[in-house]
Amino acid sequence: MYFGDMKNAIFNTAVFFKNVYEDQWITDDFDKQMIQDVDKSIVLDNGVIDSPVLGKIPPERLSGGVKTLILIYQMPDKVFNASACGDNCAKWLLKMAEMEDRTVNLRHLMDFGSGEFSLHILNTDQIVHSMKELVPVAGPFV
Repeated sequence: MYFGDMKNAIFNTAVFFKNVYEDQWITDDFDKQMIQDVDKSIVLDNGVIDSPVLGKIPPERLSGGVKTLILIYQMPDKVFNASACGDNCAKWLLKMAEMEDRTVNLRHLMDFGSGEFSLHILNTDQIVHSMKELVPVAGPFV
């Protein structure tokens, strides 16, 4: 994780998603779980999602947080600004990190909850394991 402005991080994830999105992403089981948890929406098909608020929508109308999570999951070679994600996305970032190392950029302090976790803070080359450890390390950069 890198806090603050990061050269080469993709900042406008909504525009990026709109231009690179692939239909098969939405039907991926992990992506479907994120969509259901964060947006409370059900994937019906690769181009149709049932939102309790918006009705039947295309993937481009998902929340900014879910679109960013999908990009992080589907494009591990890129670095995305995860500040479009709310705290309800934090557990998904941690789940992805458990599966494979990912680098994300944050420009705010995200709440990763009261449990234990392991995050490598690139700004200081430190590993933190709790919010108590994360706040003083990340605070100066956000």
